[in-house]
Amino acid sequence: MQCTAAPRAGWWLRPTLILMMIAALAGCRLPDIDDREVSHAVLSSDPADSLLKRHLGPMAASHPGRSGVLPLLGSLDAFAARMVLINSAEQSLDVQYYIWRDDITGNLLLRALHDAARRGVRVRLLLDDNGVTGLDEKLAMLNAEPNAEVRLFNPFPFRTFKPLGFLVDFSRLNRRMHNKSLTIDGQVTIAGGRNVGDEYFGATQGVAFADLDVMVAGAVVDDVSTDFDRYWNSPSAYPAEALIDSPPPARIAELEAAYRHMDADVRAQTYVSAVATSHLTRLLMAGQLDFEWVPVRLVSDDPAKVLGKAPPESLVLNRIVELLEQPRQSVDLISPYFVPTEKGVEAFAALAAQGVAVRVLTNALEATDVAAVHAGYAKYREPLLEAGIALYEMQRESDPGRTREKAGPFGSSGSSLHAKTFSVDGERIFVGSFNFDPRSARLNTELGFVIKSPKLARAAARSFDENIPRDAYELGLDEDGDLHWIDRSSGEPHKLTREPATSWWRLAYVRFLSLLPIEGLL
Repeated sequence: MQCTAAPRAGWWLRPTLILMMIAALAGCRLPDIDDREVSHAVLSSDPADSLLKRHLGPMAASHPGRSGVLPLLGSLDAFAARMVLINSAEQSLDVQYYIWRDDITGNLLLRALHDAARRGVRVRLLLDDNGVTGLDEKLAMLNAEPNAEVRLFNPFPFRTFKPLGFLVDFSRLNRRMHNKSLTIDGQVTIAGGRNVGDEYFGATQGVAFADLDVMVAGAVVDDVSTDFDRYWNSPSAYPAEALIDSPPPARIAELEAAYRHMDADVRAQTYVSAVATSHLTRLLMAGQLDFEWVPVRLVSDDPAKVLGKAPPESLVLNRIVELLEQPRQSVDLISPYFVPTEKGVEAFAALAAQGVAVRVLTNALEATDVAAVHAGYAKYREPLLEAGIALYEMQRESDPGRTREKAGPFGSSGSSLHAKTFSVDGERIFVGSFNFDPRSARLNTELGFVIKSPKLARAAARSFDENIPRDAYELGLDEDGDLHWIDRSSGEPHKLTREPATSWWRLAYVRFLSLLPIEGLL
């Protein structure tokens, strides 16, 4: 049974009501889950047969110890891959996300999970509770399916207005599960930077995120499945029924009807049609995906990190540094939320002093969706440039004459970088959920792959050589040490001496945030 809010009151009673709500919050506790069922993933070695196993098994067997990797660069391909694979599932779906929106793509995928459960597929959906606003009823409805189970990670016991929970339990609720993975029949997984929502799949006329996922088959998939079990059975994963009341039958009927009528929605029709005709969908349906079979290692935080109990050596940042090894020639880093801290600046400066070329792409202030993160980053720009680090800031795409596939079928009034990847020496690359910021390093749990693939690593390097200078500002310092931005979007370089495309009030707000002691929270 969920904790709910007190009834509404007139304005003269609201201060008292707020105090009463805070007192109620203090007494609102998470339920006991000692009798929660423990379950385990379907692994590639399990005897049960499936279409995906028959298709992918022989390829994996012919590449022992390696994993097949296929990058999902475009938003339509990323959505198509998820939809087609969910619809192909015959045994199990293990789904783990930080954000799941109550919008077109979120509901299309949620309906696909319902359909999978109803045809006998075991569905386990693990969501961070901070990123499922407005979905309680739909999650409860999915959880009621005999073959489906929903768990909420690090949940808020108070459901009506969850942010109020920060008032009484900030240290716990400030830590989140940022992992993103979708594993089908124990045979193939999709992981990377994308959450589930219209802005991640191009189904929006607002700001869309430029992102990166990889579809992976072979040896590392069992590691992802085992890691999912670690989170699913962790003390922070709460069964949905322990937190969310089931909606009444009349409301369930309304939600079911809404799912049935989705195909009649013009925007949903447009998106489903665009997905159905995407190049990746055709390859998926024909069994002609061109995987690259290479060594792949999973890196994932211990779920105890959200409780402050993970040993330092287990943290993703340490594992990434270890597996990517000491750079000899180059480091190309793409991170939408880049807050290097003083230690990070020192580390990058040391690499540059050794002759390693270091290039970084992050969001410009005009493109970021989190102004506080830009405030944490901005103060390190001059020291990084002085150390010889090349800095680029992604522009917000607003020119309708310039197209990016990532904008999806509806187009977009802008785009914001959301991919997280590190390429080293043109030989190995990290793709996952990890941002180069204190939050990813210390607070949130993260997941990703270290991939030994010169093909992928060099593709990232080519982006810095070819695409990034066109789509991003290149930062530099004048002779007197003043910061400037070079804009090449029109073909000819144009020098800017103030924060591009930014209003004075937004700039003042960021400068105010930069004065606050909040770096450890960014």
